[in-house]
Amino acid sequence: MSSSTRTVATLSKGRSGAALLLCLAALGTTRTAAAEGDEPSPLLSGPEIHGFVSQGYIRTTENNYLAKSSGRGSFEMAEVGLNFTKQLTDNLRAGVQLFARDLGPIGNYDIKADWFYLDYHFADWLGLRAGRTKLPFGLYNEINDVDAARVPILLPQGVYPTRNRDFLLSQTGVEIYGRLAAGAIGTLDYRLYGGTIFIEVPAASAASIEEFGVPYLLGGRLMWETPLEGLRLGASLQKLRLDAKGLVAGSTVEAKAPVVLWLTSIEYAFGDLQLAAEYGRWQGSTTSSDNTAVPPSKTNRENGYVMAALRLTEWFEPGAYYSVLFPNTKDRKGPEAQQHDAALTLRFDVNAHWLFKVEGHYMVGTADLNAGLNDGVQPAKLEDHWGSFLAKTTAYF
Repeated sequence: MSSSTRTVATLSKGRSGAALLLCLAALGTTRTAAAEGDEPSPLLSGPEIHGFVSQGYIRTTENNYLAKSSGRGSFEMAEVGLNFTKQLTDNLRAGVQLFARDLGPIGNYDIKADWFYLDYHFADWLGLRAGRTKLPFGLYNEINDVDAARVPILLPQGVYPTRNRDFLLSQTGVEIYGRLAAGAIGTLDYRLYGGTIFIEVPAASAASIEEFGVPYLLGGRLMWETPLEGLRLGASLQKLRLDAKGLVAGSTVEAKAPVVLWLTSIEYAFGDLQLAAEYGRWQGSTTSSDNTAVPPSKTNRENGYVMAALRLTEWFEPGAYYSVLFPNTKDRKGPEAQQHDAALTLRFDVNAHWLFKVEGHYMVGTADLNAGLNDGVQPAKLEDHWGSFLAKTTAYF
């Protein structure tokens, strides 16, 4: 069983086969349940088709978060995806997913190719993917778009920010992957990738930004499946550079910002109990052609969380996590310099293709809030103790 498959199997233990197949399609696994037992050969059948439709609601006690969510709340929290995968030969697989979402000011139901790939599996220890492939960063980035594969509505936002999903989920380039059996010490699962990320310039900034891009992205993840059943440890590393050219005070300025992201991970699944924790940093610096207009700067963002989930019945699974975010480790003072998030989720599996979740967050700090959603009020002046309530229903096949 591959590491990706094992993750999904762990997260989806006791859930429907539809959820598992949806996740396997999204992860680009080279063998699926359709190829097992007495089922017809996937080489002779049509493409596998899976999809999902989600509608959510968010309301906050103070501040607007993700959408105009204070007061009566907001239903601007919806997503839909449809993916097609096909086993072309014994070793070659192809897939694509079309996706659209609405999250406050983001998305507005614009349809995009969320991911697409060609996957050639040479052997257990070596495979090659090319296209727009999912980024193997941390434990859960690859299933960030699969609501059926996890308990929380929102994964810990310091590590998996949903607002940035469109350019954190996948990269356009190539990936090498494989699994190495290490005998008594377990199994090593490796992923190495390189390419770029296409980031759209926000409409509000289009007039001042002439060029914006990511000339390169390099990264990798190593997961160790230990001899203790259900325990795995991992480390992820990613390096990229952001380049921008635009008008500042009437002058054209070029800026470059190399960024390094790293994340350490641990996950333990024992029966119906799942425990996970991750800790990492996002480190970057900015230089420009005009230090007066754009002064040099450095950032060192710290993030982490601990999380637990327990499946009590086939249809009910509660989960909780506590996460922290510090945008700059050299300045942790003030509400805008931190975010503490204590979350509780209740997941209800209505049937094999439909689920419902409710989730509450108690937040301390305003580090992840957007002035644009709060009538121009800067995070430092927003309410620093606040709460959010979310509800979400998803149908999938």
